[in-house]
Amino acid sequence: MVSPTKLKSVDFYRKIPRDLTEASLSGAGLSIVAALVMMLLFGMELSSYLEVTTTTAVVVDKSSDGDFLRIDFNISFPALSCEFASLDVNDVLGTNRLNITKTVRKFPIDPHLKATGGEFHSGLASHHINHGEEIKQEFPDGAIQLSNGGFESLSHHFPLLIVNFNAPWCYWSNRLKPSWEKAATIIKQRYDPDTDGRVLLGNVDCTEEPALCRRNHIQGYPSIRIFRKGSDLKEDHGHHEHESYYGDRDTESIVKMVDELVAPIHPETHKLALDWGISNDTAKLLKKAPVTGGCRVEGYVRVKKVPGNLVISAHSGAHSFDSSQMNMSHVVTHLSFGRMIDTRLLTDLKRLLPYLGQSHDKLDEKAFINQHEFGANVTIEHYLQIVKTEVITRRYGQEHSLIEEHEYTAHSSITQTYYLPVAKFHFELSPMQILITENPKSFSHFITNLCAIIGGVFTVAGIIDSVLHNTIRLIKKVELGKNI
Repeated sequence: MVSPTKLKSVDFYRKIPRDLTEASLSGAGLSIVAALVMMLLFGMELSSYLEVTTTTAVVVDKSSDGDFLRIDFNISFPALSCEFASLDVNDVLGTNRLNITKTVRKFPIDPHLKATGGEFHSGLASHHINHGEEIKQEFPDGAIQLSNGGFESLSHHFPLLIVNFNAPWCYWSNRLKPSWEKAATIIKQRYDPDTDGRVLLGNVDCTEEPALCRRNHIQGYPSIRIFRKGSDLKEDHGHHEHESYYGDRDTESIVKMVDELVAPIHPETHKLALDWGISNDTAKLLKKAPVTGGCRVEGYVRVKKVPGNLVISAHSGAHSFDSSQMNMSHVVTHLSFGRMIDTRLLTDLKRLLPYLGQSHDKLDEKAFINQHEFGANVTIEHYLQIVKTEVITRRYGQEHSLIEEHEYTAHSSITQTYYLPVAKFHFELSPMQILITENPKSFSHFITNLCAIIGGVFTVAGIIDSVLHNTIRLIKKVELGKNI
């Protein structure tokens, strides 16, 4: 067994008896200064330990093949009706998705971008329409031709005024014309305007009456609208907005629709029987017509990570559009790529603010308005280049992704085209990504530096104290020798 005397021989920190030590004012002052320096250096080292350093690198995008990119958008079109507004997506791989409705919502808006109604559902407007067999016989005494003044008086005279807004150059208007005229002739014979007076079918040539068509927000030809006198209707306090008809355009379907609309109206008093309703099949073909000519398109789509286009335009399989009258002016309320960053997450990770949130919403709250100073057939294009930014951290020797964001640059242009004007957002992803790596310091490194601070300051202070003490003692000896 090792004796205590032998153990004491390996003591690195041998003690000097207290009665052999001497305290001094210079030593006390130096000790206080050394303690303050230790505390200052400790605070600086602690701050450096808690601060996370980052390194930024540009690397090849790590996205795997088959990944999709989400595009969130909220875009308002003051002069594009929700009745025909269509959002399409295509890319260089051949993907071509037309009139996306599953994740897209449309709301009618006024010229001041304020919503004027609930969500517009375009399912009826986009279904296949039957025009029936071609009719070669002419019916000159069918529908009455309406002008601006005549329209106003007749709409207040007849309980039902059903109008075909058309254009002579329009293919679909010409397809509808014989069936419409034949149906008008049948309806006139069945419900004589002079003796019965419950319904009248009319035509409006939008090339001759552009103001009347604009007032009723006609953007596609032909458009069949139903105007009710409305004084006997209890909904909307006796006022009834006009409706659009989206059913088949053969003679039989048109006559059936008119018969069901006329049936609840008393032939003598023209009062509407409020307890009488039309069939569900006919009700599905009628929809409240837009009371304004604008539309807000919002929602999201998922696209492949290849160059492509997001296109918003007027589209219909049974209507024609006058490209010279189409105005694709729009206001981008929001447009972003990738997952949206929660503001609470950014608040929690304040250290990430210098790296994120700078260019992820480059087009937000920007307006692109065509006041016809550029002429007709104007397409507005946006060229967007997208770069992915990812922040990762290293903990316990492994890398963990903290957050990722897609930022983009935007360049916009206005061009004239021979085709139907559109609003086009061309997006292209960079093959490179910005990788920001957080490098937290290890705790062992912090302890090592802390020990170095304490030991270093203590040693340096001891050296300074020794120098001062020996210097003062030497000065005293010299002075003592002079006095002798």
